[in-house]
Amino acid sequence: PPFSSPLSLELKMTWGTLYTQLAGVNRHSTSLGKVWLSVLFIFRVTVLVLAAESVWGDEQSDFVCNTLQPGCENVCYDHFFPVSHIRLWCLQLVFVSTPALLVAMYVAYRHHGDKRQVLQQGSEAELESLRRRRLPIAGPLWWTYACSLVFRLLFEGGFMYALYVLYDGFQMPRLVQCDQWPCPNVVDCFVSRPTEKTVFTVFMAASSCVCMALNVAELAYLVAKAIARCPSSRPVYKSCGCVSEPEEAHPST
Repeated sequence: PPFSSPLSLELKMTWGTLYTQLAGVNRHSTSLGKVWLSVLFIFRVTVLVLAAESVWGDEQSDFVCNTLQPGCENVCYDHFFPVSHIRLWCLQLVFVSTPALLVAMYVAYRHHGDKRQVLQQGSEAELESLRRRRLPIAGPLWWTYACSLVFRLLFEGGFMYALYVLYDGFQMPRLVQCDQWPCPNVVDCFVSRPTEKTVFTVFMAASSCVCMALNVAELAYLVAKAIARCPSSRPVYKSCGCVSEPEEAHPST
């Protein structure tokens, strides 16, 4: 059709809002984090909104079985495709993007506290500098950022495993045989656009693997930078990202 459907427009607006939120978090990310966001939205969200929706739009209506038994096609479709690929991928992207909001919450908390201190001092120049300031990934922000990466990896891996188990692999079958009730016997059911759906499934799985590799690389980079900054006399587990905020001096005993 020449114009986008209301559902498609709503999806684009929703993903656009999510991108705006993540782009704000990206100001405080590493270079690998910026690459991850680009891969997420260019290779996954864009393909999902513009292409995959049209490929899977006819999945149930064009699922045809060689029987006239009422209810047989619906039962067989539910048996072989319990969750739509599109809905599973949308859920995956939401879960994968959510940990980044932990970083946004911490940054907003820090900025709110610093802004209150600056307003008490009444300095306009410092307030403008605070708006443009980029927090270093150290101290509590290091832990928040590292935890968000770990959760991203867990969600990516969990959803890929669920996709593989639910559909018995990443290849879409051309024909499935169903013997579920109320089918009178074993019936043959045919899937629409199996090759095209297989290509999209493999592409989305490969994009997910790329995102996981970027997350692992970024986590390794953060750990390496933290170890390099920390003096050898201080345990890394006590000061990962080492000191970003001044510590109070304690009198020696």
